[in-house]
Amino acid sequence: MSYRFFFSFVILIVLTLNTQVSIAQDWKHPAFKPVKDNADLPRVLILGDSISIGYTVPVQAELKMEANVHRAPENCASTREGLEKLEEWLGDGEWDVIHFNFGLHDLKYVDVERKKNVSPKEGIQKTVLDEYVVKLERLTTRLEATGAKLIWCATTPVPKGTKYRVSGDAAKYNVAAAKIMQKHGVPINDLYTRVLLKKIERTAPNNVHFTDAGSALLAGFVANEIRAALKTVEKP
Repeated sequence: MSYRFFFSFVILIVLTLNTQVSIAQDWKHPAFKPVKDNADLPRVLILGDSISIGYTVPVQAELKMEANVHRAPENCASTREGLEKLEEWLGDGEWDVIHFNFGLHDLKYVDVERKKNVSPKEGIQKTVLDEYVVKLERLTTRLEATGAKLIWCATTPVPKGTKYRVSGDAAKYNVAAAKIMQKHGVPINDLYTRVLLKKIERTAPNNVHFTDAGSALLAGFVANEIRAALKTVEKP
């Protein structure tokens, strides 16, 4: 075997492995796996951060016989990313119901260049409240234009002692968001209150994320809200 052939063979193997790794990373969370639609069922889109990533798969399982439940194939993060990527997430198809949230990434603290997370003492909020209102208004207006039934999901509470957020800020952002939803006639899935009332289990006392069991409980609330919205969708 010549050296040239040997090195070509090695390069081919490396490129193949890199491609396989890339594909695996695209689907590294089952919530991002593409959904093959059942043409007889309505289409639902979930937009949101890692909290929604956690409840997507159990929502899909609960509504398996009732709807094709898709989600954006990534963490939707803040309203900034939302405005940048919304058209990509909406795609070319039509949606019957869209369940959406932006908040936890908006109220977190970042450095002045907004490139990395820092403590509240060291940085600024990624999206200050006034800016959040403007951006969420734009996002809601665009989503409304799809003709889908919209469901706003209230941002879940921030516990005390989190690294990059201040406890209590989620409530302020939810109040501002609720005014926008009232203006647009969008119902609210109040996961903020449900988390507090049900004391839904977190991965750690000072972490914004929930255990698998906690995410499953959230999924039940989300599925019920989507189910109610589907009842109002006009049949073709």
